Amino acid sequence: MNQVLELEQAILARAQQLASQYAEQAQRTRDSILREAAERLRQREQREETIARALADRHYRQRVQAAELKLQSHLDQVRWNLVRGVEARLEDRMRAFIDDVDAYRDYLRGLIRRGAAELESPALTLRANREDAGRLRADWDQLQQAVPGKTLKLSDEPIETLAGVLLVSDDGRIRVDNTFEGRRARLRSQLQRVILERLLPASLESANLFTG
Repeated sequence: MNQVLELEQAILARAQQLASQYAEQAQRTRDSILREAAERLRQREQREETIARALADRHYRQRVQAAELKLQSHLDQVRWNLVRGVEARLEDRMRAFIDDVDAYRDYLRGLIRRGAAELESPALTLRANREDAGRLRADWDQLQQAVPGKTLKLSDEPIETLAGVLLVSDDGRIRVDNTFEGRRARLRSQLQRVILERLLPASLESANLFTG
């Protein structure tokens, strides 16, 4: 009888020992699962935070780029308006200069001398607007003396120009356009650069307002 009790007690003790071992193992497994779950949750949160930050940065850059493009477009329009405004005033200044009879007469002579020097043809035809044609006729002897070795002829057909003169070779194949419009067209790039340099500060012309 004692042997039976001892066997039962041994079995119970072993069962308790195994139960304790399994309980400890289950606790360790539970703790490991919780740690892994917590780590996966932390990593997921980090990924979502990284993605959210990247999306926010991209959205910010897109807004900045859009603002820069809008500002650049506005600056381009400002530059164009300034250039057009100054070019219009150039015409006003030219009209005022024409009213200075002596200075404008010397100016026309200079244009003809420079144009004649550029043309190898010994005979040149001058074309001008109606008012300047009258000025040239009145000053014809002095003009002939201003271009020695050249024979000048004044066209009877006036041209549409604010001021200046168009010189044409004897065969009509070569022209030197010294009219106001022709000279302005040749100097347009230089004029625009000078206008922008004078009217726009360098910081406004070239700086990036968002990153400067």
